[in-house]
Amino acid sequence: MIPVGPRFSSPLNRTDMGWRDKIWQINWALIVLMTAVASIGFLTLYSAAGGNLDPWAWKQMVRFAGGLVMMIIVAMIDIRFWMRHAYGLYLLSLVLLVAVEIKGTIGMGAQRWIDLGFIQLQPSEIAKVALILTLARYFHGAAGTDVSRPPFLLAAIMIVLVPVALVLKQPDLGTAMMLLMSSGAIFFMAGVRLWMFGTLIGLGMAAVPVAWQFLHDYQKKRIIIFLNPDEEPLGAGYHITQSKIALGSGGIFVG
Repeated sequence: MIPVGPRFSSPLNRTDMGWRDKIWQINWALIVLMTAVASIGFLTLYSAAGGNLDPWAWKQMVRFAGGLVMMIIVAMIDIRFWMRHAYGLYLLSLVLLVAVEIKGTIGMGAQRWIDLGFIQLQPSEIAKVALILTLARYFHGAAGTDVSRPPFLLAAIMIVLVPVALVLKQPDLGTAMMLLMSSGAIFFMAGVRLWMFGTLIGLGMAAVPVAWQFLHDYQKKRIIIFLNPDEEPLGAGYHITQSKIALGSGGIFVG
């Protein structure tokens, strides 16, 4: 049985708090920091286009603005709403990940998108959010000793591995790694013992030779180039090599 846990609490869950008060409760310092980091990206795209907003910088700015507005709206919604629907969102993400295998659009060597006509939906992006919410809800309902019980942790691990396996089948190694890393961070914050992390890492390392046989050629090359980008300085390791040269020359913008 999945634990429900105590009542969810949040600085934004007061029913007597108006929208204006909720806006002031948002972490604006974080938003300013995000905007500053994104602005570096905009300037880089502007420079790469020879001093023009088209074709890359303007589109990226519009997307960032839309995402920022959506983030603020989501932040103003009572946290209990998201926690209450966490499991439902998780199941929806799994259904979409299965659907993309059945009737997905192939692009850039992977089957990752569902064509809705007006937009290309990528279920793995929904899975990123759904998995974090689901693990947060799951650990929120845990008693102090539950985190140390193997059966309790096994259920949490299965919650992680199901979407990871579906994403790997697309194939999308990068997103699968992001799901694993974000889940690991939640496990750590939930109080999972360090020796348990060590055990999982040890089992993972032992499984590397077996898992390597199931990786696609491009995934193997990506790992090899990550470990040694100088092996193909004009091929797969070109961008990493050029980034090192640019930073080593004391610059950020190259163009």
